[in-house]
Amino acid sequence: MKIGILGGTSLAKTLGKKFIEAGLDVVFGVRPDFDTQEPEWKMLNRLHHRICPYESAIIQSEFVLICADTGYLPEIWMSLKNTDTEDKLIIDCTNTVYDDRIKNSHIRLLKKAAPKAHLFKAFNNLGIDYPMSDNLGVIKETYYCGEDVPEKIRVKRLIEFIGFKAIDAGKFENAALLEAFYHLEREIAVNKSQNSQYHFKLISA
Repeated sequence: MKIGILGGTSLAKTLGKKFIEAGLDVVFGVRPDFDTQEPEWKMLNRLHHRICPYESAIIQSEFVLICADTGYLPEIWMSLKNTDTEDKLIIDCTNTVYDDRIKNSHIRLLKKAAPKAHLFKAFNNLGIDYPMSDNLGVIKETYYCGEDVPEKIRVKRLIEFIGFKAIDAGKFENAALLEAFYHLEREIAVNKSQNSQYHFKLISA
């Protein structure tokens, strides 16, 4: 099983390293102008030869995680359209830029770009700047949603394989709710006017 991680963000690098340390095969897909000379990326490429264009990463991988800045998502949609994504498991780990139209999330564009793939949302509560967004290491869980019961079990296992608690948030249409959850955390932090981080934790009673 090979995992393709699209994007040159801190989240992409961190999740990739976690999967590599867990013994999984990982390839990173990046844009043509991405600087691979940043020390950690340079080390990943030198030791593992794992950095390639978006389309190459998609073709090679069974699981595809989208961890890119939103500004580069149109390039990723195009790469998905240009490759065969049938039966691939695609996990969107990003968040739409917050505004009053959060229901118009880019998840609908993902559906158009990869209509025959199995689509899921997960890891978006971490944010693309993770782990800087969690300096104290308090985030131990991630929420995920999607259809297709057999594939959903595989996504759950993938999340748990790198040490996160996987919390099922229902169907893929709930992806916008998970994004709203992320933005609420950020709004609380901004309104507190403190250099602090705020994270939700699910409690059952």
